[in-house]
Amino acid sequence: MKRADLIKHLKTNNCELLREGSNHSIYRNKTNGKQSAVGRHQELDNLLCKKICKQLEIPSI
Repeated sequence: MKRADLIKHLKTNNCELLREGSNHSIYRNKTNGKQSAVGRHQELDNLLCKKICKQLEIPSI
């Protein structure tokens, strides 16, 4: 999955960019305060995307 598609999905599900790291971006769910790291690769594995959504407690793509 493209990283841009995952970021768009996170934003539509009430998540915001918390901070930028050197290799990851940290996103936070505004509703429950859960956080997850999103890698900087253009392509992300589908299982990784599902894991990120599960950590943030939002519906998976």
